[in-house]
Amino acid sequence: GNWLLVCSVISLAHTAHGCPDKCLCYTASKTADCRNRGFTEIPARLPPEIQILQLQNNRIWRINQNAFTATPLLKILDLSNNSLSSVAPGAFQKLRYLQVLNLTRNLIHYIENKTFSFLPHLKELDLSSNSIIRLPETFGNSTGNITLLSVKHNKLQKMERILLESLPNLKVVLFKDNPWQCNCNIFGLKLWLESFLYRGGISDGIICSAPGIRKGKDLLKVPYELFGACPLRTAHVPLASGHQHGFEARGSPKHGHHGELGDGGRAGCEPKAKARPASLRHAIATVVITGVVCGIVCLMMLAAAVYGCAYAAITAKYHKDHLALVRQHGAPKEKEPLESSSA
Repeated sequence: GNWLLVCSVISLAHTAHGCPDKCLCYTASKTADCRNRGFTEIPARLPPEIQILQLQNNRIWRINQNAFTATPLLKILDLSNNSLSSVAPGAFQKLRYLQVLNLTRNLIHYIENKTFSFLPHLKELDLSSNSIIRLPETFGNSTGNITLLSVKHNKLQKMERILLESLPNLKVVLFKDNPWQCNCNIFGLKLWLESFLYRGGISDGIICSAPGIRKGKDLLKVPYELFGACPLRTAHVPLASGHQHGFEARGSPKHGHHGELGDGGRAGCEPKAKARPASLRHAIATVVITGVVCGIVCLMMLAAAVYGCAYAAITAKYHKDHLALVRQHGAPKEKEPLESSSA
Protein backbone atom coordinates (compact mmCIF):
# COMPACT_ATOMS: atom_id res chain seq x y z
CA GLY A 1 0.00 0.00 0.00
CA ASN A 2 2.85 2.38 0.90
CA TRP A 3 4.62 1.70 -2.40
CA LEU A 4 1.45 2.51 -4.35
CA LEU A 5 1.12 5.77 -2.39
CA VAL A 6 4.76 6.73 -3.11
CA CYS A 7 4.39 5.87 -6.79
CA SER A 8 1.19 7.89 -7.11
CA VAL A 9 2.82 10.90 -5.38
CA ILE A 10 5.82 10.69 -7.75
CA SER A 11 3.58 10.42 -10.81
CA LEU A 12 1.48 13.36 -9.58
CA ALA A 13 4.70 15.38 -9.10
CA HIS A 14 5.78 14.53 -12.63
CA THR A 15 2.50 15.55 -14.20
CA ALA A 16 2.19 18.67 -12.03
CA HIS A 17 5.59 19.93 -13.19
CA GLY A 18 4.97 18.89 -16.80
CA CYS A 19 7.87 16.43 -17.12
CA PRO A 20 8.15 14.93 -20.62
CA ASP A 21 7.06 11.30 -20.89
CA LYS A 22 10.53 9.86 -21.53
CA CYS A 23 12.38 11.96 -18.91
CA LEU A 24 12.85 11.66 -15.16
CA CYS A 25 12.40 14.90 -13.21
CA TYR A 26 13.72 15.37 -9.70
CA THR A 27 12.15 18.18 -7.69
CA ALA A 28 14.75 18.32 -4.89
CA SER A 29 17.79 18.62 -7.22
CA LYS A 30 15.83 20.58 -9.87
CA THR A 31 17.12 18.15 -12.51
CA ALA A 32 15.53 16.76 -15.67
CA ASP A 33 17.22 13.54 -16.78
CA CYS A 34 16.46 12.99 -20.48
CA ARG A 35 19.53 10.89 -21.37
CA ASN A 36 19.47 8.00 -23.86
CA ARG A 37 15.87 8.58 -24.92
CA GLY A 38 16.22 8.98 -28.71
CA PHE A 39 15.19 12.66 -28.78
CA THR A 40 15.78 14.46 -32.08
CA GLU A 41 14.84 17.89 -30.69
CA ILE A 42 14.86 19.59 -27.29
CA PRO A 43 11.86 18.04 -25.51
CA ALA A 44 8.87 20.29 -24.86
CA ARG A 45 6.96 20.63 -21.55
CA LEU A 46 10.05 20.68 -19.35
CA PRO A 47 9.49 21.88 -15.76
CA PRO A 48 10.12 25.66 -15.71
CA GLU A 49 12.05 25.56 -12.41
CA ILE A 50 14.73 23.02 -13.45
CA GLN A 51 18.38 24.11 -13.19
CA ILE A 52 20.07 20.99 -14.63
CA LEU A 53 19.06 19.51 -17.99
CA GLN A 54 20.75 16.28 -19.07
CA LEU A 55 20.25 15.56 -22.77
CA GLN A 56 23.39 13.57 -23.57
CA ASN A 57 23.36 10.47 -25.78
CA ASN A 58 20.37 11.43 -27.94
CA ARG A 59 20.00 12.25 -31.64
CA ILE A 60 19.25 15.98 -31.34
CA TRP A 61 20.22 17.58 -34.64
CA ARG A 62 18.84 21.09 -34.26
CA ILE A 63 17.94 23.63 -31.59
CA ASN A 64 15.00 25.91 -32.33
CA GLN A 65 15.14 29.60 -31.45
CA ASN A 66 12.58 29.24 -28.64
CA ALA A 67 13.75 25.83 -27.38
CA PHE A 68 14.64 27.06 -23.88
CA THR A 69 12.08 29.82 -23.32
CA ALA A 70 10.18 27.60 -20.87
CA THR A 71 13.32 26.83 -18.78
CA PRO A 72 14.92 30.22 -18.04
CA LEU A 73 16.61 29.11 -14.78
CA LEU A 74 18.95 26.48 -16.29
CA LYS A 75 22.47 26.51 -14.84
CA ILE A 76 23.86 23.31 -16.41
CA LEU A 77 22.99 22.14 -19.93
CA ASP A 78 24.56 18.92 -21.20
CA LEU A 79 24.07 18.25 -24.91
CA SER A 80 27.07 15.96 -25.36
CA ASN A 81 26.98 13.03 -27.80
CA ASN A 82 24.19 14.27 -30.06
CA SER A 83 23.93 15.07 -33.78
CA LEU A 84 24.18 18.88 -33.82
CA SER A 85 25.91 20.08 -36.97
CA SER A 86 25.34 23.78 -36.31
CA VAL A 87 24.06 26.02 -33.55
CA ALA A 88 21.88 28.98 -34.48
CA PRO A 89 22.99 32.30 -32.99
CA GLY A 90 20.67 33.15 -30.14
CA ALA A 91 19.65 29.53 -29.53
CA PHE A 92 20.80 29.83 -25.90
CA GLN A 93 20.14 33.53 -25.34
CA LYS A 94 17.22 33.04 -22.94
CA LEU A 95 19.49 31.16 -20.52
CA ARG A 96 20.88 34.13 -18.65
CA TYR A 97 21.74 32.02 -15.57
CA LEU A 98 23.56 29.28 -17.53
CA GLN A 99 26.98 28.43 -16.03
CA VAL A 100 28.02 25.20 -17.80
CA LEU A 101 27.39 24.36 -21.47
CA ASN A 102 28.63 20.99 -22.73
CA LEU A 103 28.51 20.50 -26.52
CA THR A 104 31.16 17.77 -26.78
CA ARG A 105 30.91 14.87 -29.25
CA ASN A 106 28.60 16.48 -31.78
CA LEU A 107 29.08 17.23 -35.50
CA ILE A 108 29.53 21.01 -35.28
CA HIS A 109 31.59 22.52 -38.13
CA TYR A 110 31.26 26.25 -37.50
CA ILE A 111 30.62 28.48 -34.53
CA GLU A 112 29.09 31.75 -35.72
CA ASN A 113 29.58 35.18 -34.20
CA LYS A 114 27.25 35.84 -31.25
CA THR A 115 26.34 32.15 -30.88
CA PHE A 116 26.63 32.41 -27.09
CA SER A 117 25.42 36.00 -26.67
CA PHE A 118 23.74 37.12 -23.47
CA LEU A 119 25.05 34.33 -21.23
CA PRO A 120 26.60 36.60 -18.57
CA HIS A 121 27.11 33.80 -16.02
CA LEU A 122 28.61 31.24 -18.44
CA LYS A 123 31.80 29.87 -16.86
CA GLU A 124 32.53 26.61 -18.69
CA LEU A 125 32.19 26.15 -22.45
CA ASP A 126 33.20 22.72 -23.76
CA LEU A 127 33.33 22.40 -27.57
CA SER A 128 35.70 19.42 -27.69
CA SER A 129 35.35 16.43 -30.03
CA ASN A 130 33.51 18.17 -32.85
CA SER A 131 34.61 19.02 -36.41
CA ILE A 132 35.04 22.78 -35.88
CA ILE A 133 37.26 24.34 -38.55
CA ARG A 134 36.59 27.98 -37.65
CA LEU A 135 35.90 29.98 -34.52
CA PRO A 136 34.59 33.56 -34.66
CA GLU A 137 36.31 36.73 -33.42
CA THR A 138 33.91 36.77 -30.49
CA PHE A 139 31.44 34.34 -28.94
CA GLY A 140 28.99 37.19 -28.40
CA ASN A 141 27.96 39.88 -25.97
CA SER A 142 28.28 39.29 -22.22
CA THR A 143 30.47 36.18 -22.39
CA GLY A 144 33.41 37.72 -20.53
CA ASN A 145 33.02 35.51 -17.45
CA ILE A 146 34.07 32.27 -19.17
CA THR A 147 36.85 30.68 -17.09
CA LEU A 148 37.21 27.35 -18.94
CA LEU A 149 37.25 26.90 -22.71
CA SER A 150 37.97 23.56 -24.39
CA VAL A 151 38.37 23.20 -28.17
CA LYS A 152 40.22 19.85 -28.00
CA HIS A 153 39.82 17.26 -30.77
CA ASN A 154 38.59 19.57 -33.55
CA LYS A 155 39.89 20.67 -36.96
CA LEU A 156 41.16 24.14 -36.04
CA GLN A 157 44.16 25.45 -37.99
CA LYS A 158 44.19 28.88 -36.35
CA MET A 159 42.39 30.87 -33.68
CA GLU A 160 41.88 34.60 -33.47
CA ARG A 161 43.80 36.33 -30.72
CA ILE A 162 40.94 38.84 -30.44
CA LEU A 163 38.57 36.02 -29.39
CA LEU A 164 40.80 35.02 -26.49
CA GLU A 165 41.32 38.65 -25.49
CA SER A 166 37.52 39.04 -25.27
CA LEU A 167 37.55 36.42 -22.48
CA PRO A 168 39.56 38.20 -19.75
CA ASN A 169 38.61 35.75 -16.96
CA LEU A 170 39.96 32.62 -18.68
CA LYS A 171 41.85 30.31 -16.33
CA VAL A 172 42.00 27.10 -18.41
CA VAL A 173 42.21 26.69 -22.22
CA LEU A 174 42.56 23.28 -23.86
CA PHE A 175 43.90 23.13 -27.44
CA LYS A 176 44.99 19.50 -27.87
CA ASP A 177 44.54 17.50 -31.09
CA ASN A 178 43.92 20.19 -33.68
CA PRO A 179 45.85 20.56 -36.97
CA TRP A 180 47.43 23.90 -35.96
CA GLN A 181 49.22 25.71 -38.83
CA CYS A 182 52.31 27.31 -37.29
CA ASN A 183 52.74 30.07 -39.88
CA CYS A 184 52.11 33.83 -39.79
CA ASN A 185 48.44 33.43 -38.88
CA ILE A 186 49.30 31.85 -35.52
CA PHE A 187 51.80 34.48 -34.37
CA GLY A 188 49.17 36.44 -32.42
CA LEU A 189 48.04 33.25 -30.68
CA LYS A 190 51.65 32.52 -29.70
CA LEU A 191 52.00 35.96 -28.12
CA TRP A 192 48.66 35.60 -26.30
CA LEU A 193 49.51 32.10 -24.99
CA GLU A 194 52.88 33.25 -23.62
CA SER A 195 51.19 36.12 -21.79
CA PHE A 196 48.36 33.84 -20.54
CA LEU A 197 50.80 31.29 -19.08
CA TYR A 198 52.90 34.06 -17.55
CA ARG A 199 49.79 35.32 -15.73
CA GLY A 200 49.24 31.84 -14.25
CA GLY A 201 46.79 30.43 -16.80
CA ILE A 202 46.60 26.68 -17.45
CA SER A 203 46.82 25.18 -20.95
CA ASP A 204 47.79 21.91 -22.61
CA GLY A 205 49.74 23.88 -25.24
CA ILE A 206 49.64 24.02 -29.03
CA ILE A 207 51.45 21.36 -31.05
CA CYS A 208 52.10 22.29 -34.69
CA SER A 209 50.84 20.09 -37.52
CA ALA A 210 52.30 22.16 -40.35
CA PRO A 211 54.47 23.24 -42.07
CA GLY A 212 56.40 19.97 -42.21
CA ILE A 213 59.56 21.24 -40.54
CA ARG A 214 57.52 22.22 -37.46
CA LYS A 215 55.26 19.17 -37.30
CA GLY A 216 55.06 17.89 -33.72
CA LYS A 217 56.80 20.95 -32.27
CA ASP A 218 55.44 23.00 -29.39
CA LEU A 219 54.42 26.45 -30.68
CA LEU A 220 56.03 28.10 -27.65
CA LYS A 221 59.39 26.62 -28.68
CA VAL A 222 59.21 27.93 -32.26
CA PRO A 223 61.65 30.88 -32.18
CA TYR A 224 60.45 34.39 -32.96
CA GLU A 225 62.99 34.69 -35.79
CA LEU A 226 60.89 32.31 -37.90
CA PHE A 227 58.02 34.81 -37.75
CA GLY A 228 60.32 37.69 -38.65
CA ALA A 229 59.02 37.92 -42.23
CA CYS A 230 55.39 38.25 -41.13
CA PRO A 231 54.89 41.89 -40.05
CA LEU A 232 56.58 43.58 -43.02
CA ARG A 233 54.68 41.72 -45.74
CA THR A 234 51.09 42.23 -44.70
CA ALA A 235 51.36 45.53 -42.84
CA HIS A 236 51.73 47.37 -46.18
CA VAL A 237 49.93 45.08 -48.63
CA PRO A 238 47.31 43.03 -46.74
CA LEU A 239 45.38 41.98 -49.83
CA ALA A 240 47.82 42.55 -52.69
CA SER A 241 48.59 38.97 -53.70
CA GLY A 242 50.89 40.10 -56.53
CA HIS A 243 53.37 41.69 -54.11
CA GLN A 244 53.52 38.96 -51.50
CA HIS A 245 56.77 37.04 -51.46
CA GLY A 246 58.72 34.69 -49.29
CA PHE A 247 57.25 33.48 -46.02
CA GLU A 248 53.79 35.01 -46.47
CA ALA A 249 53.36 33.57 -49.96
CA ARG A 250 54.29 30.14 -48.66
CA GLY A 251 51.87 30.44 -45.74
CA SER A 252 48.85 31.85 -47.56
CA PRO A 253 47.80 28.94 -49.87
CA LYS A 254 47.25 26.72 -46.83
CA HIS A 255 44.38 28.97 -45.77
CA GLY A 256 43.00 29.64 -49.24
CA HIS A 257 40.43 26.83 -49.15
CA HIS A 258 38.41 28.48 -46.38
CA GLY A 259 36.93 30.91 -48.90
CA GLU A 260 37.28 33.88 -46.53
CA LEU A 261 39.88 35.99 -48.28
CA GLY A 262 38.93 39.25 -46.60
CA ASP A 263 38.62 37.57 -43.24
CA GLY A 264 41.83 35.62 -43.73
CA GLY A 265 43.68 38.77 -44.83
CA ARG A 266 42.42 40.67 -41.82
CA ALA A 267 43.16 37.75 -39.52
CA GLY A 268 46.64 37.48 -40.98
CA CYS A 269 47.30 41.18 -40.46
CA GLU A 270 45.85 41.55 -37.02
CA PRO A 271 48.44 39.65 -34.97
CA LYS A 272 51.26 40.82 -37.24
CA ALA A 273 50.34 44.46 -36.82
CA LYS A 274 50.35 43.93 -33.06
CA ALA A 275 53.68 42.18 -33.17
CA ARG A 276 55.38 45.15 -34.77
CA PRO A 277 54.99 47.74 -31.99
CA ALA A 278 56.26 45.12 -29.53
CA SER A 279 59.54 44.78 -31.42
CA LEU A 280 59.69 48.57 -31.82
CA ARG A 281 59.17 48.98 -28.08
CA HIS A 282 61.90 46.41 -27.44
CA ALA A 283 64.23 48.28 -29.80
CA ILE A 284 63.52 51.65 -28.13
CA ALA A 285 63.93 50.09 -24.68
CA THR A 286 67.27 48.57 -25.77
CA VAL A 287 68.49 51.94 -27.11
CA VAL A 288 67.43 53.74 -23.92
CA ILE A 289 69.04 51.13 -21.64
CA THR A 290 72.23 51.13 -23.74
CA GLY A 291 72.33 54.94 -23.61
CA VAL A 292 71.86 54.98 -19.84
CA VAL A 293 74.53 52.31 -19.31
CA CYS A 294 76.97 54.11 -21.63
CA GLY A 295 76.22 57.41 -19.89
CA ILE A 296 76.90 55.89 -16.47
CA VAL A 297 80.13 54.28 -17.70
CA CYS A 298 81.24 57.61 -19.25
CA LEU A 299 80.49 59.49 -16.02
CA MET A 300 82.41 56.90 -14.03
CA MET A 301 85.35 57.20 -16.42
CA LEU A 302 85.18 60.99 -16.23
CA ALA A 303 85.06 60.87 -12.42
CA ALA A 304 88.01 58.47 -12.39
CA ALA A 305 89.95 60.74 -14.77
CA VAL A 306 89.21 63.86 -12.69
CA TYR A 307 90.14 62.02 -9.50
CA GLY A 308 93.33 60.70 -11.13
CA CYS A 309 94.32 64.16 -12.38
CA ALA A 310 93.60 65.78 -9.02
CA TYR A 311 95.56 63.07 -7.20
CA ALA A 312 98.48 63.49 -9.59
CA ALA A 313 98.43 67.29 -9.17
CA ILE A 314 98.33 67.04 -5.36
CA THR A 315 101.12 64.45 -5.34
CA ALA A 316 103.25 66.59 -7.68
CA LYS A 317 102.67 69.70 -5.56
CA TYR A 318 103.59 67.78 -2.40
CA HIS A 319 106.83 66.51 -3.92
CA LYS A 320 107.65 69.99 -5.24
CA ASP A 321 107.06 71.65 -1.85
CA HIS A 322 109.00 68.92 -0.05
CA LEU A 323 111.94 69.32 -2.43
CA ALA A 324 111.93 73.08 -1.98
CA LEU A 325 112.00 72.69 1.81
CA VAL A 326 114.89 70.25 1.61
CA ARG A 327 116.87 72.61 -0.60
CA GLN A 328 116.00 75.60 1.52
CA HIS A 329 117.09 74.04 4.79
CA GLY A 330 119.79 71.81 3.41
CA ALA A 331 121.91 74.54 1.61
CA PRO A 332 123.01 76.61 4.67
CA LYS A 333 124.16 73.50 6.52
CA GLU A 334 126.46 72.67 3.64
CA LYS A 335 127.79 76.26 3.39
CA GLU A 336 128.52 76.76 7.09
CA PRO A 337 131.71 74.67 7.24
CA LEU A 338 133.05 76.45 4.15
CA GLU A 339 132.47 79.86 5.70
CA SER A 340 134.05 78.88 9.03
CA SER A 341 137.08 77.34 7.35
CA SER A 342 137.67 80.46 5.29
CA ALA A 343 137.50 82.48 8.48
